[in-house]
Amino acid sequence: MVNYEFSLYTFEYFLMILVRVAAFVFIAPFFGMNNTPRRTKAGFSLCVAMILYQAVLPRETLEYSGVIEFVIIILKEGITGLLIGFAANICNSIIVFSGKVIDMEIGLAMANMYDPTTQTQSGLTGTMYNYFIMLLLIATDMHHYILRALIDTYQLIPVNGTVFNWDHLLGTMAMFITELMVLGFRIVLPIFACSMILNCILGIMAKVAPQMNMFAVGIQLKILLGFTIMFLTITLLPSVANMIFTEMKRMIVSVVEGMY
Repeated sequence: MVNYEFSLYTFEYFLMILVRVAAFVFIAPFFGMNNTPRRTKAGFSLCVAMILYQAVLPRETLEYSGVIEFVIIILKEGITGLLIGFAANICNSIIVFSGKVIDMEIGLAMANMYDPTTQTQSGLTGTMYNYFIMLLLIATDMHHYILRALIDTYQLIPVNGTVFNWDHLLGTMAMFITELMVLGFRIVLPIFACSMILNCILGIMAKVAPQMNMFAVGIQLKILLGFTIMFLTITLLPSVANMIFTEMKRMIVSVVEGMY
């Protein structure tokens, strides 16, 4: 039976659920895109919080002795939601990093565009790949997994039950930086290898035919070769998305383990 009757104590409990959900929706991938209207985010957060209010049992009474402790509880719930959403969102930086390296290799590092999802200037290749990964995230229902991960945290981290293990969280971020470099260069490797072979060929031609302007020729060939390799490797994007989603799941689990 659905019962949405509120008392002062149950409303405080509902408010804590809303704070964690809203903080998660604000930063999580797909849910927290900047081009999504704020009213939509607020309405979605409210609907999820009302459903969780009925699902999260038992509802324990919040114990605090003043306004300061109440504010601390709100901050703990907000930070918990932000860390869970951030753990998923930060994995998108892998494909952005790979796009910047690809742009430098093929000569498009100076060509930037305005990305409305991040409201920043970003490279052409990184933005294109980021949109592809976001489409695959929706097509594979990965956004449902991220939302379920938030819901399941209430079984491990109840309201006002967050205990931050900062050493574990710091180790998680250090491990992610390592994975960022490894996965990023694995994505870039086909273009990087072909670009290095082309540089060797241009170096040999510069010695054989010094009258040719290899700098002007090389720029055109690098762009042409880069677009060709990107076209041939476009079928590998599902495998790239699988690596990123696997890292996303691992990061969410590791961050949650550092908060209980």
